[in-house]
Amino acid sequence: MTLDIYDLTCEYRTNPLGIDTPQPRLSWKLSSEARGACQSGYRIQVAAERPEFVQPLWDTGLVRSADSVLIAYGGPALRPSTRYYYRIKAWDGAGVESAWSETAWWETALLSPQAWQASWIGADPERYDPNAGPSPLLRKAFELPGKVVRARLYASAAGLYELYVNGRRVGEDLMTPGWTSYGKRLQYQTYDVTDALAEGANALGLSLGNGWYKSQLVNDNNRYGDRRAALLQLHVWLADGSEQVVVTDSSWRMSTGAVRYSEIYHGETVDARLEPAGWREAGYDDAEWSPATIAEPGTGRLVAQENWPVRVTERLLPVGLVRTPAGDTVLDYGQNLVGRVRLKLNVPAGTTVKLRHAEILDRDGNAYFGNLRSARQEFIYTASGIADESYAASFTFFGFRYVTVEGYPGQDEDGLPLEAFEAEVMHSDMPETGRFDCSSELINRLNLNIRWGQRGNFLDVPTDCPQRDERLGWTGDAQVFVRTSAFHYQVGPFFAKWLHDLAADQLPDGGVPFVIPNVLEGHSSAAWGDAAVICPWTIYQCYGDVRLLAEQFDSMKAWVEYIRAQGDDEYLWNTGFHFGDWLGLDAKENSYIGATPKDFIATAYYAYSARLVRDAAVALGRAADVRRYGELHHRVVAAFRREFVTPGGRLAAPTQTAHALALVFELVEGEVRTRVARELNKLVAQNDYRLTTGFVGTPYLCFALSDNGYHETALKLLLQESYPSWLYPVKQGATTIWEHWDGVKPDGTFWSDDMNSFNHYAYGAIGDWLYRRVAGLDMDESEAGYRGVRIAPLLGGTGLSHASAELVSPYGNIRSAWRREADIVVLETDIPVGASAKVRLPAGDASLVQVDGGSAALAGEVSIVGSGGGFVTFGIGSGRYTFTFSTDG
Repeated sequence: MTLDIYDLTCEYRTNPLGIDTPQPRLSWKLSSEARGACQSGYRIQVAAERPEFVQPLWDTGLVRSADSVLIAYGGPALRPSTRYYYRIKAWDGAGVESAWSETAWWETALLSPQAWQASWIGADPERYDPNAGPSPLLRKAFELPGKVVRARLYASAAGLYELYVNGRRVGEDLMTPGWTSYGKRLQYQTYDVTDALAEGANALGLSLGNGWYKSQLVNDNNRYGDRRAALLQLHVWLADGSEQVVVTDSSWRMSTGAVRYSEIYHGETVDARLEPAGWREAGYDDAEWSPATIAEPGTGRLVAQENWPVRVTERLLPVGLVRTPAGDTVLDYGQNLVGRVRLKLNVPAGTTVKLRHAEILDRDGNAYFGNLRSARQEFIYTASGIADESYAASFTFFGFRYVTVEGYPGQDEDGLPLEAFEAEVMHSDMPETGRFDCSSELINRLNLNIRWGQRGNFLDVPTDCPQRDERLGWTGDAQVFVRTSAFHYQVGPFFAKWLHDLAADQLPDGGVPFVIPNVLEGHSSAAWGDAAVICPWTIYQCYGDVRLLAEQFDSMKAWVEYIRAQGDDEYLWNTGFHFGDWLGLDAKENSYIGATPKDFIATAYYAYSARLVRDAAVALGRAADVRRYGELHHRVVAAFRREFVTPGGRLAAPTQTAHALALVFELVEGEVRTRVARELNKLVAQNDYRLTTGFVGTPYLCFALSDNGYHETALKLLLQESYPSWLYPVKQGATTIWEHWDGVKPDGTFWSDDMNSFNHYAYGAIGDWLYRRVAGLDMDESEAGYRGVRIAPLLGGTGLSHASAELVSPYGNIRSAWRREADIVVLETDIPVGASAKVRLPAGDASLVQVDGGSAALAGEVSIVGSGGGFVTFGIGSGRYTFTFSTDG
């Protein structure tokens, strides 16, 4: 049976428009009805401008290779603004050739700074105060002397922009151009506007908002600049073969419109009566408008869009209407989400509707705004009075489940028409890749809460929270959650873009800011700065992205060398500021920092990062760095043991977090490891199977137990319903992950207003363990990108009767699903073509395992690769397999 080729991608995307990498990478997936099918060779053809392959631009010929993920283009230099078509065929293990795949394409952007002819423009600061609220409108009328064959528009902004061609909004993307380290890097977007243009009169329109560039960020206004500006370049190719280029320059016209105020934290104010009618159209008279002026926003190198764009991905109507004791009219959407509300109005001109966004109601049933701190989260809209008026905020986003409504006509007497207030969910539009399910509906809701937390906080950067006056790319939160995030969604481009900003903002001595992009003063806490190492390594593991690992490798090394330079002992990290086990429940009274000593945590992470840099050097083939960081890791581990492990094998810190780190980071071995695992189990059991860990210890706690013989204890932790536990917030009605285990206390009161987010994904890192240990879907870490799969569910004696997980890996769909049937366990697995798997079962002996109803020992497609300790491991190729075994075996 031949191979079928599907899901062709370029730089992770299907038919990407506007990329500027000189050697884009191509991937494809394979399917076959035959078990054990594999690819033994491939051929790629690339053609420029037309999908015609008689004389391709690049033809690899037959390449004898099993590779099908991120294969770099190796043909002639790419031209800007050019579409390239490609197709692929493959040979199976028997040498049988497939048919050609369907044709896919990518299109280059401008590729180099020299290709930009446009100038930055903005409002005349002498006519319009740049610190005043109204958003600038910019427009340009122009003529096209012939029929339009193709047109591409390239745009960016200092601030945020929305773009129009002949009255039509361009694209679905929101919050463009995104948030980067603006002084060093700024994204631009590419749009196909061919169908929006016509021969004759045309017009471009552009509106600007403050965005991250000019909004208040933490306590700092105008962090990057005080003047919003736009950059736009339109290329139009006509039927006669000529090219027309329209750019932003001083010939553009400028005024203001409906958006009177926009801020990331505080919201947006709109007066629709002030919108110039028809200003986006070609025939509009802009004689009364002012000329735009040339601007210098101080932004860095322009790069084509790297991240998944922010878009509306779901729409929700309110599930109910609440009249609060305070007299407010409140919409309940049934889900804590991030996005905006679209108003759909038929009201008199001048009617002002005010929306205030809240995550939760207090114990009296009133909307709770205290945890927003100074953030107002308001949308104020004054209607124009036209029929079927529709509007949603353009230049901000809100974190909310509840919305108070003021000013809607008749709302006190007649209530509100719920269909007039539709919520639009916004986040980076990452393809969904993972599914988890089990026999506990509470755990399923927990997993759904983790997913919603990721959606809400993966809005162009991985933020800590989406609602209060913060919303920053905290490095510690990102690194503890990155592996979980890669199960739920395809996060390769998301983290690639963020890591490029991390490297850009990294200090000259290798220190790493607390947040990326950096808008704070502090830097280089253990577990936070380690994001420079952990995140690129994890993306490499999950997607096999060697290029990103190579791009970030200097940054990774710089961080470890920064640590090495601290203090008097180069193998211990016992100096500097550290957040410690942030929000650990074993903290002293009135402290946010858990009881695990900071130098214990810092040195543990020092060892871990040194090890990962060594492993990255192995993957990149850098022998000198393998030796250097291998030796460093060895010495740091030895220093850790001298400093923090007693001669009798006891850890110096009697905390859950300390024991979890020592085990997961492999800082102890042999009998000492056995004792540390036993002590951790005792610490959890003595606390009535409740955790005391904070941000640092929580992601590793269940792994430390499960991987050292105490999976039953880990399951009891997971299934614990009383505070503190993962399920306590679920039982309290949470629909996302909370910042605090007891954000809402049993008596209905709240944690302190100063730090009490109800959408804070860090503790959702337990999702990684759900997929990898409970469902058993994991990777063989010796083969990145799930080329090697590890299926190894840990069943436990009680609590769950079934669990399953699926993942769309770079090679295709992987599935691990087990269920109990009396004293028999049935495990079903799917392994994609191009991958192989090791299946580890708690079956005792291979002779007691059946595959597809027959003896595993006799199954032709199954090999026995190991046994011992009550487990047996089988090797399988691609295909679907069903294993049946007794847990009494």
